[in-house]
Amino acid sequence: MFERRKLGAVDFVSGTDPLNLKNCKQFGQVLEECCRQGQPRIVVDLEHVPLIDSAGLETLLDFRDQMQERGGALKVAGPSALCREILSVTGLADQIEIFRDAQSAVASFAQ
Repeated sequence: MFERRKLGAVDFVSGTDPLNLKNCKQFGQVLEECCRQGQPRIVVDLEHVPLIDSAGLETLLDFRDQMQERGGALKVAGPSALCREILSVTGLADQIEIFRDAQSAVASFAQ
C-alpha cells in the first residue's frame, strides 16, 4: 500500500508493496491526489519497495510528465539495489532525478 504525507511544500509518497501492475492503480490514485494540489512537488520514496515492473515504470513516467506540464516535479528517493538497477537498465534513471535518501530529495526542491 502507498500513502501520502505532506512535508512542507512537498508531497511525500511511500509504500512497502511492489510497484507492479497489481498495485499501480492505488499508487496512481495517491499521485493523483498530489496533482490536485496545483503545482505538485512529489518525492516517491522507494526505500521499502522491493520491486518495480514495467507497469510501475510506466506509471512513474506518466506522472513525471504530468508534474512537468503543471510546473512541478516528481523525484525518486532511496531505491533499493534491485529497484536502482531496474531504473538504470531501463534508462529511467536518466529521465527522473534519483536521490540516495528522502531527506536529500525533499531538500533538492529548495535549491
